Amino acid sequence: MTRMRNNYVREKLRRGEPSLGAFLGLESPNVAELFGHHGFEWLLIETEHNGLDAAEVETMVRAIETTDAIPLVRVPSHDHVPIQRALDIGALGVKVPMIRTAGEAEAIVKMTRYPPAGTRSWGPMRATGYTAHESDYFERANDNMLVTFILETVEGVENLEEICSVPGVDAISIGPADLGAALGYDPLVRTHPDIEAVAQKMIEVGKKTGVAMGISARTGADIQTRLDQGFLMINYGADYALLAALASEGAQTFRNAVSSD
Repeated sequence: MTRMRNNYVREKLRRGEPSLGAFLGLESPNVAELFGHHGFEWLLIETEHNGLDAAEVETMVRAIETTDAIPLVRVPSHDHVPIQRALDIGALGVKVPMIRTAGEAEAIVKMTRYPPAGTRSWGPMRATGYTAHESDYFERANDNMLVTFILETVEGVENLEEICSVPGVDAISIGPADLGAALGYDPLVRTHPDIEAVAQKMIEVGKKTGVAMGISARTGADIQTRLDQGFLMINYGADYALLAALASEGAQTFRNAVSSD
């Protein structure tokens, strides 16, 4: 009996089909579970810019697993330890920041694969049901992990096609804040002609290499625009941004109503 969960998001992206997910930065398993029950196909747990430790990530992965969403982890670096740990506790993929070269991409892909295909160390206690389903996990893990990168460096943009030509790279998402800063712009300004030019390059490279391209969308209209452009891995904002927008909207509506009386 197959025990390892099937990563249908990876399969969709590799078939050229779009997938909608969200970014989890609030460190809350409850929010993760809520989002999973409301239609997101994948949920990305942030560990680069907050204080989550591995045990807390594990709790969030467990919460996501009660839903149909696929748990992913944004790791803090290219180091093999956070990548391996995220997979060992049950994540079905990683998003790795600051990709620059095809050599880096190849090394990271190998970190997600067991030998002889890669360099991942054996020891996925929770991911194997605490050894109950080891054979199934070992047989299926290499072809079930979603490997995606964040494009946020000038060097990464220059080497984009070579990076996407590395076997095992499934998707690349644009990081407009850090990419904007790398290009010399205010990182708080997420839209700029030069950033949109990179987005267009991503679509062209994606069509050529078969790698899915990802981008954030803040509204329903944004989602449609990005889908029309050819982006496949759509991130509908972050949990904190969605909550903040709704809170601000309600508070502003109230203030406007009171001031008009």
